[in-house]
Formats: sequence, structure tokens, C-alpha cells
Amino acid sequence: MQPGSRAPAKETRIVLENCGRIDPESLSEAVKAGAYKAVTQVVREKRPSAEITAEIKRSGLRGRGGAGFPTGVKWSFTAPGDVKYIVCNADEGEPGTFKDRLILEGDPHKLLEGMMLAGYAVGASKGYVYIRGEYSLSIRRIQKAIDDARAGGYLGDAVLGSSFAFDIEVKKGAGAYVCGEETSLIESIEGKRGYPRLKPPYPGSVGLWKKPTVVNNVETLANVPAIIARGADWFRGFGTASSPGTKVFQILGDVETPKAVEVEMGTPLRTLIEAFGGGIRAGKRFKAALLGGAAGAIVGPGALEMPMDFDGAKERGGVLGSGAILVLDEDASVVELLHGILRFFRHESCGQCVPCRVGASVLVTLSERIRSGAATADDLERLVEVARTMQATSLCPLGQSPILPIQTAVDSFREEFEARMAKPCGAGA
Repeated sequence: MQPGSRAPAKETRIVLENCGRIDPESLSEAVKAGAYKAVTQVVREKRPSAEITAEIKRSGLRGRGGAGFPTGVKWSFTAPGDVKYIVCNADEGEPGTFKDRLILEGDPHKLLEGMMLAGYAVGASKGYVYIRGEYSLSIRRIQKAIDDARAGGYLGDAVLGSSFAFDIEVKKGAGAYVCGEETSLIESIEGKRGYPRLKPPYPGSVGLWKKPTVVNNVETLANVPAIIARGADWFRGFGTASSPGTKVFQILGDVETPKAVEVEMGTPLRTLIEAFGGGIRAGKRFKAALLGGAAGAIVGPGALEMPMDFDGAKERGGVLGSGAILVLDEDASVVELLHGILRFFRHESCGQCVPCRVGASVLVTLSERIRSGAATADDLERLVEVARTMQATSLCPLGQSPILPIQTAVDSFREEFEARMAKPCGAGA
């Protein structure tokens, strides 16, 4: 894989279509670019709420936070109740991930409209945007967009003079990775420590302040206005049959041109690295890629033809995750990469459940033995075994996640781990 001189590859933009084209702090420019068109049609035509959910179901939109659960199905699980909430997960704590930040800062009104449509669909009148506290510009722009939308009649007790009431409030996170998990996020909004809740019950029935709550990712909600305005069939014209639409990928690491791009689901990993990332930096060879952030899969050259969609990646041992693609060249150490990931999980464990609290520390200890050459022949297998136990017994996805990077790294790069155990390199490898 060499840096190419080919013409730049073309993106297909839905959620990022206005980013860089409009002033994100101007309501008038956003409206001229199509903001609030869908919600205006919906409230003025008094479309049945069930019709909105059905359209999202028919579109095949799947959650863009990483899990890929069908969005319309999730909405349909919302229990009856007089008070319901829409929560936007903008915590974005996954290392190497900044796709949601692009939307928050580049086209905040698109997100607000997506939340409004979700509220209309499930009968909610209040929404919260939970943003990581480090995203100061995102927080400022979302707050300004909320204030401007409220002044313009798009938010409040009578949206566009209709009987539909919906308002939005910003809540700042305090830097806890575990609050990317929906129930931890809900606990944080309520002013409590961000501990995961036991499930069931799920937020759709017992969520924020014990009321039915829909929690969706920024990118997921940003797709909703275009689907409602242009139709499910239009949306299904992009991507694959099981993963319609587009995905925002962040191409990082040892590439010539690190960048974020929005392309159709199913675009091969090779295309993302070569055509959009410019190939491997300095003419070196591709060695590996970490897909989806710390909780993702570490894949080798055999995965370059992997279609980057939910099911295509899963069938080939990969994962879409948050869309982050950390590329490693031939000189990089997979052993060191995995060690950094495991230290991250240890640091971010909330400590509520024993399997994660203890297991994360054991994983780091085993990893340190491997990289220092002090490991026994059984330690590599024990690394996998402990992670599997954590996957089966931990309370939330944080403790369940280390198995994926560990298993995929060991499967694809076992010889490197064994060589390191026999002849350790320096800590700076």
C-alpha cells in the first residue's frame, strides 16, 4: 500500500452535508440549507406519531454509536406514559473518535431536529444533550442553537404554533468513559455517580427519573431529518441491504492524510485507508488497524477487503464500532498497542462490579509480564481467559469489551506476542 497520486475519493454526505458549508451559529443559514424542514412538514400535516417511527423502521437506520441496534425498533419499545424523554448521547469518550463533535460543531440544528422528530414519534416533550465536558466549543454551539431555535419558534410549548411541545437542555459530562453507556449516562444526568444500572428494565420503560426514555447517539439522530424529509426508500439507496445509509469514519495513525470522511456503508477498509487516507505514511507497509476505538478489533492485512458495515465487518472478525480506524505501519508494535488499551480500561473502570474492577487490573499485570519478557507460556492464554470471564460476568459493556481487542490481537499476531515474551523490546517500542 503506497501513497497514491489518484484523484481524491468522493464522499457521500448525509449527516455532514452542511458542515463547512454553513455558519453553524446562524439559524437563518441552517434553515436555508434545509434545517427544520422535516419537523415543519410533520407538525403542520399532523402526521401520526406511529407513522414517523414506522418510516425510521422502514429505512433500516441502525444506531451509529457502535451497537448497530435498529433505531425504529428501539423507539417502538418505548413504554406508554405521560412523561417521556429523549436523551442524545454526545459523550463520545471512545479514543480516536470525534465524529459526533463534527456534527455538534458543524451543524447543531440537524441534531436538534433529529431529537424533535424522535420526541414527536414517541410522545416525549423534553430532550437532553449529554456532552462530554471537554467539548467546550460543541457545548457553546449546541446551547446557542437551542436558544436560537427556541426564539424562532422551533422549540418550546408550541412548536411552530402547533400542539407539539418539545424543549432541549444541555448536560455536561465529567469525563467518565463509562458514561457512554446509556444507563450510566442517565445516572449522571440525574446528578448521581455514573454507575451502570442492572438491565432489565431498559431505559425504554424505566429510564431518566424512572420515566420511559430513548437514548440515541448524535450521528444516529442526525440521520433522522433527512429520512423523514426524503423518505426511507431514498435512504435505502445508500449502503447495503442490512446496513443502509452512510457512516462517518475517522482515519488516524500511520496514514498520509488523517481525516474524517462520510461514505456509504460497505466501503472496503482498503478504500478508506488508500483512497481517503492517502495510503501508509512514508511508503511503508500496512501492518494492522484498530477498528472502532479501544473497545474494537485489531485486524491484520487479511482484513483489508472487509466491507465496513455492521454485518460485513462482524462476519470477518471485525467491528464497526464508533467508526475510528487507527492504522499501524510495519514498524508499530501490536503488543504495545494492546497494552495501552488495557491500561485505558483499567483507568476507566468505575469499580462497581468485581469482574471489571479486579479483572482490568489482572489484564494489565499480564500484559506487563508479556511485554517485559517475564511471562510464562500460559500467560498469553490466561490473558484471553480472564477477558472472557469479564465478558460473561461484568455489569456493563466496559468490562465486557477487552475480549475483542485481546482475542483479535492474539489471533492475528500470536507470533509477535510469543517473540516479545521470549525477547522483550524497550518500553518505547
